[in-house]
Amino acid sequence: MPEIPKSSVERLIRAAGAKRVSGEAAISLARILEDMASDISLKAVRLAKHAGRKTVTAEDIRLSK
Repeated sequence: MPEIPKSSVERLIRAAGAKRVSGEAAISLARILEDMASDISLKAVRLAKHAGRKTVTAEDIRLSK
């Protein structure tokens, strides 16, 4: 089960224009979003380390996507 709440993902899908969202669709998107977030986070950590910092900044995240 994904860590992102299903209700949050359902709200995102509805905000995109869906009138109804299946639970399975929300869980599938949550898993994809978590995978993407993990990839971006790993890249951002590498950027921060390369810059000699321990803190990941918003700029590291932007550069990592």
